[in-house]
Amino acid sequence: MVLSFRSLSVLGLILMSVACTTPQTPALTATPAKVADTKAALRDLWLGHILGIRNVAVATMDKNAAARESAEKAVVANAQQIAQSIEPFYGKPASDKLFTLLAGHYGAIREDLDGTVAGDAAQQEAAIKTLTANAGEISTFLSGANPYLPKDAVMGLLTAHAAHHIQQFQQLKAGEYAQEAETWTGMKKHIYVVADALTGALAQQFPAKF
Repeated sequence: MVLSFRSLSVLGLILMSVACTTPQTPALTATPAKVADTKAALRDLWLGHILGIRNVAVATMDKNAAARESAEKAVVANAQQIAQSIEPFYGKPASDKLFTLLAGHYGAIREDLDGTVAGDAAQQEAAIKTLTANAGEISTFLSGANPYLPKDAVMGLLTAHAAHHIQQFQQLKAGEYAQEAETWTGMKKHIYVVADALTGALAQQFPAKF
């Protein structure tokens, strides 16, 4: 469980980084109830992301093409919903850009999954390089849009997130189901941190919308 402990360490540093990012404080203050509603909605969306990809992984391990196709459609639909969640704040072009970046994220994750199932180390390595580059693009995009999302902190969040996916695939292939259950618990906690960071940053940047 090396990746899990590493993720926890990274997580602590990320939370400190996000908390210490203090651009000029807005004059308005977000309404706590609206912030809580947005937090819950984004948590549900990002939980759907990891659940959908796990469903793809299980279907792939089971060699069930129909189940994989259905799960992949759900992943794409979820990515569209996540992208649309920023449209009220940044507009449709930004929403479309985020969807493209999320599609790239999933494409790299899928390549790693297929490489893991096939036992193709070269494919896995290439997928991880693509995944890392994509994380950098997402970090640049989000930090450029919102000063309360520092690039290094976002990159750390996404790197830990990707590590969970990779570890999960390896454990599912190896039949390490108890360990995978622990990884899933860590994934869920971490993806909530991602969602909460986005919520907090939006509330700070756009208090009048909350």
